[in-house]
This record gives sequence, C-alpha cells and structure tokens, in this order.
Amino acid sequence: LFEMSTKTLNFKLVLLGDAAVGKSSCVERFVKNEFFEFQQPTIGAAFLTQTVPLDDYVVKFEIWDTAGQERYRSLAPMYYRGAAAALVVYDITAQESFQGAKTWIEELQRQGSADIVIGLAGNKMDLEPKREVSKDEAQTYANENSCIFSETSAKTGENVVNIFTQIARKLPKNIQHQTADSIQIINQDDVETKGCCKK
Repeated sequence: LFEMSTKTLNFKLVLLGDAAVGKSSCVERFVKNEFFEFQQPTIGAAFLTQTVPLDDYVVKFEIWDTAGQERYRSLAPMYYRGAAAALVVYDITAQESFQGAKTWIEELQRQGSADIVIGLAGNKMDLEPKREVSKDEAQTYANENSCIFSETSAKTGENVVNIFTQIARKLPKNIQHQTADSIQIINQDDVETKGCCKK
C-alpha cells in the first residue's frame, strides 16, 4: 500500500562556481538524468526542483543554478540568502576554478546562513588525463571547512546523485519552526512612502 504519511521537507539549494565548470550539467544530470555536450551559459539563474527519497522522509530541493560569469557575481547573494544548502562546483582540469570554489565557500561562511550545508564537487572526473587539482588537495580543503566532498562527472553521471543525497542527509529533519522573520516582504507602497529609493 502506498504510504501517504511520508514527510516531505523542502530546502533551498544554490549552485555556485566559476563559469564552465559544469554546474548546469550537474543539475541536468541530477534532475533529468541528461547530459548535453554543449550547454548554453546560464543567464542570471535557472530554477529546478528534484526530490531525494531518504529512509523515512523525502527531501525536495528547490535548486537555484546560478550563472558563473563574473558579471553576474553580484547577484549571487540574492540566491544564496536563506539557502539551507549550497553545492560549490569546480573543474578538476582547471586549478583556477578550484581557487574560485574556495572563494565561494569563504563567502558562504561569511554571509550565508549560519548552519548552511556546503557540498564541494570536483566535476569532470571523466577528464582524468587533464587533471590539475588533486583529489587529496580538495578532500583536505573540504575536511578543514566541514564541506561534503565528492568528485563527479556530469557526463557519465558518476557521483552526481550521490553528492546531492549526502547533502540531503545532512539537512535537519525536524523543521517545524519555520520562522516568520526569514522572509521579509516589502511592498511598493512602503518603499515609496519611506522615500528610501527616490532619486
């Protein structure tokens, strides 16, 4: 008999990382189990959802896949504010993208939610001959910063679902106390009457 009592918990997850590391490809693999060799760069951010069934409950991720290009960087806080989890992606064939991932993790630790769960994914593990970032180096960094770490391949699908599942397991199971102050809705009248935005 189908159990209707399975609890579903919703969590916002944001993807961060430099351009062309494979963030969108990882999400496409996770959500649709598809891979496209030529993925258009994300403009601003894309929104997708996917569920992860765990032992006695289901985690539903509301995923914001952010653009990696520098010109969109200032928008990132808008997406990771209030996120319960973040997956920071780098490309194992590009040392520079690993340095970029560290910058994102530092920013999340400073400005993200205090108890945000951070995953670090070294993507493109199918390109082993071109590797520039050693697994040990990344694992050590992840351990020092309490991040979940896995190398992934959006192309073959290896470890992609696994890292999202690991993140899901680390999220709190009992979140009845949704605080009202987490989202503040400001309507246009308030803004106009307070005159904060008048030129």
